[in-house]
Amino acid sequence: MINMLKLILAVFPVTLLPQSGFDIAEMVHNRYSPKALTNHARMTLTDSKGNSRNQAMVIKSADKNKKQIIWFLEPRDIRGISFLKINHKDKNDEMRMWLPAFKKVRRISAKKKGDSFMGSDLSYEDLSMRDLSNFDYALLQSDIIQNTECYVIETTPKPKLISSYQKHISWIDKTKFIILREHSYNLNGELEKKKEYRYSLIRDYFIVEKVHVTNVITGHKTEILFSNIQVDTEVDESLFRDNSLKRLPSLKR
Repeated sequence: MINMLKLILAVFPVTLLPQSGFDIAEMVHNRYSPKALTNHARMTLTDSKGNSRNQAMVIKSADKNKKQIIWFLEPRDIRGISFLKINHKDKNDEMRMWLPAFKKVRRISAKKKGDSFMGSDLSYEDLSMRDLSNFDYALLQSDIIQNTECYVIETTPKPKLISSYQKHISWIDKTKFIILREHSYNLNGELEKKKEYRYSLIRDYFIVEKVHVTNVITGHKTEILFSNIQVDTEVDESLFRDNSLKRLPSLKR
């Protein structure tokens, strides 16, 4: 009965109508999500001439995605590179990469969060969870995309936050409170990235199964497809340490 109720609430959430952009952002932040998540992913990078490169990885996360570790498996020249992210509420997030060729763990500083993640159109900042208190929100309008009614909100980093973006415009499903589309503007006020998201319903949760990002300035594109998705499986908290970066996981397909 409890699981059935969760499913009903996930598909047809009973909420008060949001009154502001902040209300909507808060509902997105607080939506029903798994405590732990494990999946495989294939990231395809395509340049402006249509040349593509594929990268395969395994991802594990815990504490509702506040802790995440990514191991790269393919192609051979990047095999063994790994990434660790730990979100903090009252201080900068921890981000570190293991670079086996140099036998060192590289710390990603706040000033470097605008850099590209593994040659993709996602920056390290894009991988961070947004702390609601670090942004201002404005409700702009309603719109229909993918045959879905959406709220459209503008998210602006507060001056205290080191960010490579001036603002984000997000299209949010009015019933599921998931982001379907987002446009990100650089510090010059130019539209830089268009992001599209697709979801699957897995055990009561709406889980991202596809991310597509286009850099409209360079013409470069990134697509990430997630597979072998497992929710709420046991993930050992001790996994999220530097030592784990150096050990590729055993794969169970």
